Amino acid sequence: MRDIISIAAGIWIGLAGTVMAQSTAENPVVVELYTSQGCSSCPPADKVLQGLAKRDDVIALALHVDYWDYIGWKDSFADPGYSDRQRAYARFAGARTVYTPQMIVGGMDHLVGVRTAELEALVKRHGAADTPVRITLQRQGGKVRINAQSKAALPDDCLVQLVRYRPLEQVTIERGENAGKVLDYANIVTDWRRIAKWNGRSPLAVTADAAGSDALAVIIQEPGPGRILAAARLQ
Repeated sequence: MRDIISIAAGIWIGLAGTVMAQSTAENPVVVELYTSQGCSSCPPADKVLQGLAKRDDVIALALHVDYWDYIGWKDSFADPGYSDRQRAYARFAGARTVYTPQMIVGGMDHLVGVRTAELEALVKRHGAADTPVRITLQRQGGKVRINAQSKAALPDDCLVQLVRYRPLEQVTIERGENAGKVLDYANIVTDWRRIAKWNGRSPLAVTADAAGSDALAVIIQEPGPGRILAAARLQ
């Protein structure tokens, strides 16, 4: 993950043509999967994420960690920043260790392994929860405009984050625990950037670099990392 990038900020007047999140859900639930190409327990969870990636009510994101690389296969999608994010979640939750596969729903609920019934219940609960924050997005060439409003004040250091991801990649694993397997991966995170802090007391209006063909999502989250207040995406 890279730290705060330069942003152009300002109040926008007249948002005609604004592109809403590409979803029929008003506030899709963010599900983060911490996974690795070198983890033999991960393919079933990767497959579950493929199903989630097709849903309108979920923003499913695969963050590949690097701490499995020593086993004998270097994950081609891994980033130490994603491992750091998972460890930050663990510290905030008071956990002593991290696991793969692990899903984190809405920034709050942690699921180790493949627990589809519990996952579905959590997605339903988070989807039904009320949030004061609404986001709209508009792509302008190689940039994205982010506009958000909140009906209530938020913690001072809530993070506005821009996530880029590839919808689908296939990888042939040549060594390690999954040697010989050809595995499909969905919504592979390629970049996770913090672009602003926001307290909700006035409307948010920022423009951020978003060059390239990767899909993108914007996530507003309480510090910790903690509860995800709102999310939106553009394909």
